[in-house]
Amino acid sequence: MNRRHFIATTSIAAAGIALSQTSSAGTAAKPAVLGGPKLRRTPFSTWPVYDETDEKQLQAVLRSGRWYRGNGTKVAEFEKSYQGLTGAKHCIATSSGTTALLSAVGALGLGPGDEVILPPYTFIATYNVAVNNYALPVFVDSDPESFQIDAAKVNAAITKATRVILPVHIGGNVADLDTLLAAAKTRGVAVIEDACQAHLAEWRGRVVGNWGLAGCSSFQASKNLTSGEGGAVICNDDAFAEKVYIFQGQGRPRSSVGYHFTYAGDRAANYRMPEFQAGLLLAQMTRLSQQFQTREENASYLTRLLGEIPGIKPARLHEGTTRTSRLLLMARYQKEHFANLDRSKFLAALSAEGIPCTPGYGPLNLEQNVQALAANRCYLRIYGKRTMARWVERNRCPVNDKLCAEALWFPQNVLLGSKSDMDQVAEAIRKIQAGAADIAKAG
Repeated sequence: MNRRHFIATTSIAAAGIALSQTSSAGTAAKPAVLGGPKLRRTPFSTWPVYDETDEKQLQAVLRSGRWYRGNGTKVAEFEKSYQGLTGAKHCIATSSGTTALLSAVGALGLGPGDEVILPPYTFIATYNVAVNNYALPVFVDSDPESFQIDAAKVNAAITKATRVILPVHIGGNVADLDTLLAAAKTRGVAVIEDACQAHLAEWRGRVVGNWGLAGCSSFQASKNLTSGEGGAVICNDDAFAEKVYIFQGQGRPRSSVGYHFTYAGDRAANYRMPEFQAGLLLAQMTRLSQQFQTREENASYLTRLLGEIPGIKPARLHEGTTRTSRLLLMARYQKEHFANLDRSKFLAALSAEGIPCTPGYGPLNLEQNVQALAANRCYLRIYGKRTMARWVERNRCPVNDKLCAEALWFPQNVLLGSKSDMDQVAEAIRKIQAGAADIAKAG
């Protein structure tokens, strides 16, 4: 082959390759929801993660025949380990995150006539803890940048009836504790941290849950540290820790042996953690540190990638946050940057690309069962018709309404992947953004 023939042949081949690549790129750019190729075909890792370590712990409890914390050892072992992880002086294990909260407010003596300040962007358990004690829940609007309670608005919501502030560290990020604690101290109100989604997250180098009178954790199935169900109250006040223990254990003091004791307190419940759950948590804790590191690295990287995409606004961390638990990576979706594509269609398109993402919470204060509290027979008897009518108006949270319409949640199992997995998440969003007008037209 002479030189001229070789150059002509290779030029034609190169042109063919370029044409092929252009065609392939054009096909790849078509969103999967419109019939294009799916970007990701391999599922993300499942949750929970377990191995023979977990099996051995469960078998050990089973074969011991001691399944109750009163005669077993696993719950006490877990409490000691969790104290060490959190840096707290006391840890009281409970059957769930909800019962951890119930034990803490029960020890505080929350009841009818009291008001509880809480965010509207939270799981309903935070609200249920208030109403199960016939206290009046008072919602304070959200800060849309952080997804947390707007701490600057809390002071105005405190009244003479306010008994406790229940800030929630949503998604593993941290509420503005400096502002919240300052308001609580000035007004003489207790703070109990709902840290159910924020295992080992830190504010100014100290694990959350240690800042208020007490902090509550959840070990429910979706959490970073899980036993299916389970919870814990951490506390640094000796007297209050004893009250929590008494409340969750049917009035039984911690120092009691066998059945030779006198019941304490004036009310209590059975919120004790079983030995099986404690054994499972001890196994799960063996891989906790590595999982935290992986989530943090991936979340930081993905946050940077998402922040570069117009219309995707990752949640901002408050200045005092020194560590997050990364249960979720939360962001806001602004449809004007996506050809006004509805969020529901955006999520469907993202799912079609193989990327899991959910819309997160709806406005809790507008839920039907929450609104029904205004007509509840017991509440009308305690607070009166006028107060309950005002309560409905008092609990409007317009900022949170908008936040709930824009929110995106990437779950923690996504964050347990690789750096290339994070690249795929961002690539899928860019792909949808490029085809947003076509997706919107398709209906």
